[in-house]
Amino acid sequence: MNNALFKFQKPCNEPVKGYAPGSEEKAELKKALHRLASEKWEIPLVIGGREVRTGDTGEVVMPHDHRHVLATYHKAGEKEVRMAIEAAMKAHREWARMPWVERASILQRAAELIATKYRYLVNASVMLGQSKNPFQAEIDAPCELVDFLRFNNFFAGDIYADQPCSEKGVINRMEYRPLEGFVFALTPFNFTAIASNLNMSPVLMGNTTIWKPSTTALYSNYLVMQIFREAGLPDGVVNFVPGQGSLMGKVITASPDLGGFHFTGSTATFNYLWGQIGANLAGYKSYPRIVGETGGKDFIFVHPSSPTTEVAAAIVRGAFEYQGQKCSAASRAYIPKSLWGSIRSEIGDMLREVKMGDVRDFTNLVNAVIDEPSFDNIMANIEYAKHSSDAEVVFGGRGDKSVGYFIEPTVIVTTDPKFKTMVEELFGPVITVFVYDDAKYEETLDLCDASSPYALTGSIFARDRAAITTAMERLRYAAGNFYINDKPTGAVVSQQPFGGSRASGTNDKAGSALNLIRWTNVRAIKETLVPPTDFRYPFLGEK
Repeated sequence: MNNALFKFQKPCNEPVKGYAPGSEEKAELKKALHRLASEKWEIPLVIGGREVRTGDTGEVVMPHDHRHVLATYHKAGEKEVRMAIEAAMKAHREWARMPWVERASILQRAAELIATKYRYLVNASVMLGQSKNPFQAEIDAPCELVDFLRFNNFFAGDIYADQPCSEKGVINRMEYRPLEGFVFALTPFNFTAIASNLNMSPVLMGNTTIWKPSTTALYSNYLVMQIFREAGLPDGVVNFVPGQGSLMGKVITASPDLGGFHFTGSTATFNYLWGQIGANLAGYKSYPRIVGETGGKDFIFVHPSSPTTEVAAAIVRGAFEYQGQKCSAASRAYIPKSLWGSIRSEIGDMLREVKMGDVRDFTNLVNAVIDEPSFDNIMANIEYAKHSSDAEVVFGGRGDKSVGYFIEPTVIVTTDPKFKTMVEELFGPVITVFVYDDAKYEETLDLCDASSPYALTGSIFARDRAAITTAMERLRYAAGNFYINDKPTGAVVSQQPFGGSRASGTNDKAGSALNLIRWTNVRAIKETLVPPTDFRYPFLGEK
């Protein structure tokens, strides 16, 4: 028996490759892109380690070239969802009993496989399937995905080592059990790293999961699932179940074995499923643990002391990288009148250099939005702004879906701080600007705080330190991740644990021990070494 008290060393963040012209990594990535673009996969369900083909199929296409089919995938029905629940519960007992270092070692191997053997294939799968440029794909998967796996192992060691004090004659200890039941992981299209982590953080702590991947991220998600299996993940620990979300949710929330729900996606979907769980509370063995990261209406707030070029760069990067399809993307800005003219001019200069097109052309910063419904929704909001007396489209505003779902980076200016595109999440390359009177800085901070139901990310730009301090206080609950003189995107595992509250989620901070602890069901154990033999206490001896 191995009785060593092993602890994973604190890792460094996975280095981000630059893919510069002439570099070896660029050549390798282009080779991987060519290979994947020339293949057509069949994606089955993976339940209890067995590949399941239902015959009810759909297609995965490139968003930037929607005539190009990357894969055909099979969809689960109610029968397959119940099979997945059975497989997860069957695997739960042995996986929970496995020493945590052995569980972590499997995930550490998966991280190494992704960082080395599969690095370029994973990057290429994200580029082609989710229309990310090479840098955006690189920081997602492999890098953030690998960081989650490695840092979670380190954080788990700290959790398991956190033990209570013991007084004389007593041994006290804490047992960090997994949840009593399976975890339902409902994952988003925009980050493959998040899709992985929504499964692997509960799995590390001894849980088993049912993974409902986003249809528009199936391509990279399936590759990652295959890598987990190669790393030695036992059958049934993660069950990969593509299908219709409403059907799956109905079956899963009705199961008495539902132990937890790990989610990233829209606020409406999260609220609906939480409601279903609430309606079924009496039927569960334990109260399900609910962790969710949902919508955002993330802001850049500019003080009159701000440097204009830095603000313009933050808007262009923060709003338009990955076509604004980040929960953290800047989608509203508050800019003082004294600076708006300069900032507007500098944004225009930058956008004139921005190219848009296929991800395989590395000169394109902007690529396609994820699918046609997304394209139609974003364009409808842009058209609404074009025809409103309260708004003006000053940059962009055009879209074309004939080949791919392309929308120009769009800047809207409004005179109404509660204009539709100023308060509603769009999830596209659109930012709306409200120009405020310089003298109304604090008043406008309060307006920013109260205008949106979300509280995910936000930033303040200022050289005046007192202004920064004021913003930090007035916007105390307006963002779970708050940035000073930076864009509100780009949180890094272990450096900026990520999450927000209000309508943005439960703020359980992925990328830290705070998320992992949510997937444990703690038992306090007291052992008395020499139990008393007399029921009487000293105070009873009074005459």
